[in-house]
Amino acid sequence: ETEIEVIDITNEVDKIVKDSNVKEGICIVHAPHATAAIILNEAESGLMKDIENYIEETFYNRNYLHNQIDDNGAAHLAASILGSTKVIPIKDGKLLLGTWQNILFVELDGPRNLRRVVVWIQKRK
Repeated sequence: ETEIEVIDITNEVDKIVKDSNVKEGICIVHAPHATAAIILNEAESGLMKDIENYIEETFYNRNYLHNQIDDNGAAHLAASILGSTKVIPIKDGKLLLGTWQNILFVELDGPRNLRRVVVWIQKRK
């Protein structure tokens, strides 16, 4: 099994937004993990695999000092560059995502049994 996995969480976040009944505001999507990230991009299977491959080629199979402690330095560095949080506007009760934008959770130190994603919705005053 690979350490890296891109997972489309758009439908789950969209349901939370709908259930909130917030018509205008912001949705914050946050991965509270040092070795996971949130990105916005197309959820096409080839592209998702390309993202996984790019992350692996760019960050993995290198000798990081952190590997002496936990052997996951690549996951920490990739998460730092990709980012753990995205803010998405809400208008008319819907996420303002582009036509080809989805909310993607990026696992960088897997496989894991449990990962959390925090979805925070703020109504516009």
